Amino acid sequence: MAHAAPDFARIAWAAPLAGAVVGLIGGAVLLLAQALALPAFLASALAFVAMAFATGGLHEDGLADVADGFGGGATREAKLAILKDSRLGAYGALALGLALFLRIGALSSAHRDGLGFAVAALTLASAAARAGALWPLASLPPARPDGAGAAAGRLPMPAARAAALTALALALVLGLGWLGVVRALFALTLAAASAYGVAALARRQIGGQTGDVAGAAALIVEIATLIALLIGGRAS
Repeated sequence: MAHAAPDFARIAWAAPLAGAVVGLIGGAVLLLAQALALPAFLASALAFVAMAFATGGLHEDGLADVADGFGGGATREAKLAILKDSRLGAYGALALGLALFLRIGALSSAHRDGLGFAVAALTLASAAARAGALWPLASLPPARPDGAGAAAGRLPMPAARAAALTALALALVLGLGWLGVVRALFALTLAAASAYGVAALARRQIGGQTGDVAGAAALIVEIATLIALLIGGRAS
């Protein structure tokens, strides 16, 4: 018996919770790595491997396609055509490499404040990433009549705000427990600015959003959150 597709607008508020679960998968790998006395850099790399398996590399694929499309296309039509092409180009490979390097570097540096801080940082970053991915879907029209972005339609702004409030609640909880409230809120602010920046870039490049743009926004927000949590030295 066929089932109707879920109403994404109604469940958008839970997207950061799903992201937090993915972050906790990575956090579990960090805990196991510490038990095995693995160095922080290797533990961080393994955590992101586990998270990529959990999500199917969806956001990584989006970032690579956006980098290839925006970097390699001379016109709007050419950029959209490249976005639909599953092949990996030079811009996409470079973006993936830099993203992985930044994520592993930031997470391994988060160990300076203890394993609990690193796990909480990864959890918040993953939750913020899912909220950030919704901003282009709510603030921009679909860039083309087909594809994931068009199929989902334009997300109602209240749904995106609900997801942002969920991310804020998680930031407060994790801030009170491990990260420090000020640092957590600062990181969430930079995460929001990053999502806004990706949406602004997509508007300029292709006049709207696609599923790849949402995926790219998620990964960039995750990176921004992890780096932001390192600013200011050790947690008090």
